[in-house]
Amino acid sequence: MDDAKRLAAALNVLTKERQFSNTKARAAARQDPAVNWPATKQLNADFNPEVDGLESFAMNDGSICAWRPGQFRYAAQRARS
Repeated sequence: MDDAKRLAAALNVLTKERQFSNTKARAAARQDPAVNWPATKQLNADFNPEVDGLESFAMNDGSICAWRPGQFRYAAQRARS
C-alpha cells in the first residue's frame, strides 16, 4: 500500500493547482512505474469524467490510489477482494 500512498501524496499536491484535470492526473500517474495500467483500465471501465471527476489508479502491489470526490483528494486504499 506504500505505492498508493506515495502516488496519492504526489497527486494531492497537483490537485491544488487551478487547472488540475483528469488529464493531468493521468499524465502524472504515467510517470510512476508502480501503476498497473491494465488493472487501472479495468478499474475505470465505466469511468465518465463528467460524472466521476477523476480516475483512480491500481497499483502493482494490489492497492488503489482512489479519488475521493467529496474530499477533492486522492487516498490509498486496499484493493477490494
